[in-house]
Amino acid sequence: MATPSRRLPRMVWLAVAVGLALRLGFALGYWVGQPLTHDEREYLFLARSLTLGHGFTYTGLDGSPLPGEHFGRAPVYPAALAALMAAVPGALEGAGDGPTDLPVAPRTVRAIRIVQAGLGALAVWQLAAIAGAVAGPAAAVAAACVAAVHPPLVWIPAFVFSETLFLVIALAAVRWMTPAAAPAMPPPVPSAAAIVGLGAWIGLGILVRPAMLFVLALAAAWWWWRRARVPAVLLVCAALAAVAPWSVRNTLAYGRFVAVASEGGITFWTGNHPLAVGDGDLAANAAMKHTNVAFRERHAGLTPEALEPHYYAEALQWMRANPGDWLALVARKAWYTVVPTGPSYRLHSARYRWGSIAPYLLLLALAVVGAARLATHGRLPAAVMILAGSTVLMSLVFFPQERFRIPTVDPALIVLAAGLAIPRRPAPTAPR
Repeated sequence: MATPSRRLPRMVWLAVAVGLALRLGFALGYWVGQPLTHDEREYLFLARSLTLGHGFTYTGLDGSPLPGEHFGRAPVYPAALAALMAAVPGALEGAGDGPTDLPVAPRTVRAIRIVQAGLGALAVWQLAAIAGAVAGPAAAVAAACVAAVHPPLVWIPAFVFSETLFLVIALAAVRWMTPAAAPAMPPPVPSAAAIVGLGAWIGLGILVRPAMLFVLALAAAWWWWRRARVPAVLLVCAALAAVAPWSVRNTLAYGRFVAVASEGGITFWTGNHPLAVGDGDLAANAAMKHTNVAFRERHAGLTPEALEPHYYAEALQWMRANPGDWLALVARKAWYTVVPTGPSYRLHSARYRWGSIAPYLLLLALAVVGAARLATHGRLPAAVMILAGSTVLMSLVFFPQERFRIPTVDPALIVLAAGLAIPRRPAPTAPR
């Protein structure tokens, strides 16, 4: 089969424009006047503290510590928000510290949404480039058109979540590992310089969302299994070198080793607990929310960073004492990872649920057929499978949730579904 062209068709650029318009329309014309979620407020508090020179801490406008439970987060997204705040005149005008106050000025939230809409449009182009490298120009157009209108990808930039930035970084890593000449399994091994660059980029992704660690683990494991062991080790070393300065900072600041963020402990505990149902965080499980309050009371006086090992220890103790129950919980996680029927989806309105679940299930069905066709042509893209597999693995270790799925699984399904643009049978080889 001929190598697909690197030049994207003009229809791709039209899809990018449509995608940008939809994301801006949703963020600025529909999703207005809505209260911020807990995570949105925490990201903004961290960014505001950085802007005011208070450091990477949860502080009020006057620099005093904010009350309540606040877990450490990866640094790059709050730092990016702080950089954007510095460019917005009056970024903190009217800001407050109360539970119903905006941590920043409304114009700052609008600016964030506009920038993230642009990143979402960039992701449309990235998916077209990946699909074009895998299956040709027709697949690039198909991927761009689907990505432009796929509802979860349209609405996610309207939220002050790290998912949109992570989406762009993760797709760039996938494109890096998917050269047009050979996208099929196994992924080709780049040069040492390219491996170091990719590892550093993945390290940046880890500092946006630690979930990128699973991409690193799967990519390195795949190359190791294919006997490309030096590149596998080099990839891991480059990624960890990029993360190391932040890990050292955490160790000095908290008095114990924290690789990226201290939220890992409570996330692991939430997903591996006798009250866990296999889907969603504490917001979707009232019983566990009350249990978490009791847990914190038993360890009163400890900082979130000091609490992290206690969360891990309690979860691991239950897993060791109840292996059968834990395996049943893992099976439920596997189910909810693929089938979006868990309690976290039921937190939203019926309109939202169907706007999210129905497109995902349709895309899943098309991706299964598209993947089969790509496999027939020997073009099943390893990097795309690694991206999707990383979220599956993370969901089994922690728990599945829609926000975990959107920046990784949905884009992977779009690329696989675009494989339907390849003819049903491979073109016959001309006689020599």
